[in-house]
Amino acid sequence: MTALMPRSAGTFLVLLALLVLWQGLHLLVGASSLASPAATVTKLASLLATGEFWLNVSETMRAFVAAFAISLFGGIALGIVLGVRKLAGNVAEPILTTLYSIPKVVLYPLVLLCFGLGISAKIAFGVMHGLIPITLFSMNAIRQMKPVYRRTSQVMRLSPSQNAFTVIMPAILPEIISGVRLGFSLTLLGVLIGEMFASQRGLGFLLTGAINLGQIDTIMAIALLLTVFAVTCNALMMRFDRRLTHR
Repeated sequence: MTALMPRSAGTFLVLLALLVLWQGLHLLVGASSLASPAATVTKLASLLATGEFWLNVSETMRAFVAAFAISLFGGIALGIVLGVRKLAGNVAEPILTTLYSIPKVVLYPLVLLCFGLGISAKIAFGVMHGLIPITLFSMNAIRQMKPVYRRTSQVMRLSPSQNAFTVIMPAILPEIISGVRLGFSLTLLGVLIGEMFASQRGLGFLLTGAINLGQIDTIMAIALLLTVFAVTCNALMMRFDRRLTHR
């Protein structure tokens, strides 16, 4: 309990400092450039009270959950295969790194050509952002696994399934969680960018409309909602990671 109190106090002070900074910037640049914290929260509350807004939230979450699930399971599976098969990993790593460094926006016309304007394009664009980092982290987790774990499984004569679930996964999970955290944020970013470029529904679509109309309070309200969602999910994953590390 006493260990949690300083951490909670530190979190509160950081949030308070950010709030003061936000209000100060609002006073400095004016409401036409940056909405105040109070105006942002008020606008967000009014948006949350409308059914149409929840339809857009649902659209974004559907695309994000599908894209993240594909990135998560596909990235971990592909990373483990490339990590176990050293030659394949050595060939694939520079290719994946190069693809990861390419700005995905330039590929969006190709995504639209292949998937059209529906939710499939947003899912594909989200996967393009999240799959590669999870794959790379998973591959490196396998490569960096201590040889003693492999020898232990051989001495205990574990079956392949027992070796995978009782030896390999606990050893590589902390590293994979780090990749999942990065992949989570990038997948969400990819889905939102997809909605901003070519979509008729979703939070990214609402952001584009608000930007075109100069609705600063709406922009800030949606940004606040997305920030709270991303930070909360990231904090939960960090907590899970710490439990694994100190177990």
